[in-house]
Amino acid sequence: QFAFQENEIKLLTAEIERLKNFGCLGVSPSLEGLRDENAKLKYRLNFLKKSLQEERSKSTKSMININSCLQEIFGAAIQAAYPDLENPPLVVTPSQQPKFGDYQCNSAMGISQILLKTREQKVIPREIAEKIVKNIPANECIEKVEIAGPGFINVHLRKDFVSKQLSSLLINGVQPPAIGKRKKVVVDFSSPNIAKEMHVGHLRSTIIGESMCRLFEFAGYDVLRLNHLGDWGTQFGMLIAHLQDKFPDYLTVSPPIGDLQAFYKESKRRFDTEEEFKKRAYQCVVLLQSKNPDFIKAWNLICDVSRREFQKIYNCLDITIIERGESFYHEMMKDIVKEFEDKGFVQVDDGRKVVFVPGFPVPLTIMKSDGGYTYDTSDLAALKHRLCEEKGDILIYVVDSGQSVHFQTVFAAGQMIGWYDPKVTRVAHAAFGVVLGEDKKKFKTRSGDTVRLIDLLEEGLKRAMDKLKDKERDKVLTPEELRAAQTSVAFGCIKYADLSHNRLNDYVFSFDKMLDDRGNTAAYLLYAFTRIRAIARLANIDEQMLRKAAREEVLILDHEKEWKLGKCILRFPEILQKILEDLLLHTLCDYLYELATTFTEFYDSCYCVEKDRQTGQIVKVNMWRLLLCEATATVMAKGFDILGIKPVQRM
Repeated sequence: QFAFQENEIKLLTAEIERLKNFGCLGVSPSLEGLRDENAKLKYRLNFLKKSLQEERSKSTKSMININSCLQEIFGAAIQAAYPDLENPPLVVTPSQQPKFGDYQCNSAMGISQILLKTREQKVIPREIAEKIVKNIPANECIEKVEIAGPGFINVHLRKDFVSKQLSSLLINGVQPPAIGKRKKVVVDFSSPNIAKEMHVGHLRSTIIGESMCRLFEFAGYDVLRLNHLGDWGTQFGMLIAHLQDKFPDYLTVSPPIGDLQAFYKESKRRFDTEEEFKKRAYQCVVLLQSKNPDFIKAWNLICDVSRREFQKIYNCLDITIIERGESFYHEMMKDIVKEFEDKGFVQVDDGRKVVFVPGFPVPLTIMKSDGGYTYDTSDLAALKHRLCEEKGDILIYVVDSGQSVHFQTVFAAGQMIGWYDPKVTRVAHAAFGVVLGEDKKKFKTRSGDTVRLIDLLEEGLKRAMDKLKDKERDKVLTPEELRAAQTSVAFGCIKYADLSHNRLNDYVFSFDKMLDDRGNTAAYLLYAFTRIRAIARLANIDEQMLRKAAREEVLILDHEKEWKLGKCILRFPEILQKILEDLLLHTLCDYLYELATTFTEFYDSCYCVEKDRQTGQIVKVNMWRLLLCEATATVMAKGFDILGIKPVQRM
């Protein structure tokens, strides 16, 4: 490929020189025509040089994003066809029906409208499509193009190109496309409150945030996972005062706080009903904020009890996260207030210091009338630290939709004061909807309490085991295999049920639906995955034999179902690129379900292993089809890993 491109660069350079000479001698039929031709050739030369550089800089092991390749090709063709058109529309999508090819370029209609609006030129889209097609540069992926209907360009991929990409995937594994400069991504997720148990409301932030981190890590970014704990504030006054009363020797003997939730409720009841206790609680806050060692110890004891409980959840869900709570930013808040004051953004309103941000009706309160700080101050301090100290290129806050206006205001304040430029640094609120019960109301227990997350996970384990026993899996799996299948199904189903819904919408939590082994569920996909992995094993083909075959066999894609599956497998990088842009993980779930169902179509139509009908003995192994099975399973495994789902070999 490189040699081919280098040769074309030489030819184009020579052609440009020839045209220059013609121009000098005055033998060009038209000077305008010469300039046009020259511009086209120069653009094509630059395109080839750029793509050659990019290809060389990429690891040869990387998976190719076919959609991006086609966009580059059609981008070059459109630029060559219409060199004076600024930012022409570039629309390349997979075809919905095989009769329309493998991909479609639908730019002609958009260009037609632009020409009509900006130049008052009425050009039918089909003519535009023809001009684009004439200017498609030489490439290794397109077999042929056809113009259909009003101006759709149907693209047929070369089979040898797809086969080669599948072989590369099998030899090198699933490798992400090269991303250029390694950027730093800071993801703020989970964020429970100290002294309160994690409830179902924390489930979405924890699962979505972990999956986003896994995706960015796989894509080659430097990811910092932050848990913005609610570990500072006036509530600690009442907790410490209650701790002193209940465990007066807490400084020497570690207090046996078993149920921190009950401990919190007791202290809150006393705070609301006992005036003397309330006064002491306020005094405790002052002593804590002045860093009195005894009160810092009490605060740490309370935080440690919560940390241990949170960690149980994180261990179950396989979550990795660094604690950096509100207390971490406390010392920075004074400077934040001063910076906003020095730049003239602060107004005093009834004793409070507030900041009005253009476009937002509600101001940020950065200091209360009593001199205390607020969530606004804390979030501004965190934003500045992540931008200026951590040097984050991309900041993502995985917090519920109810906080949207708050975060938009905080981010806008950060821009206003000059901490970042949104054209350079991406700061995003990855908002999500609430978890609903099957009655379509906020998910609660029968008594109306918030559902504790640990109870939910334990219920998931129980239901997963019941399901496995209903399927009589306990009779064929060893106890260890059964336990592995139980945790895989339980936690996989809870995660997938969340991630498979558009995070912007509310979703109904239903164990019955998520444990159903039909349809777009983790139970179905995990079962499909174990079946695919078993095909080679049952044919007595081990990993070493598959690796050898991947290097030697050509993947034949003559059957329509082989071709459909091969193309579906190679769409994986496109899917990941889309999610890196819009942060919507349900796209990956939809893709994995499509891949599994496409595989089923292939498996039902194409014999991978042929057996004697009488004896059941293996007569023939179609190795290229086993390699398609392996490629499917490899992509599914990486998809599961990004979603935080652990498949098992036997289920």
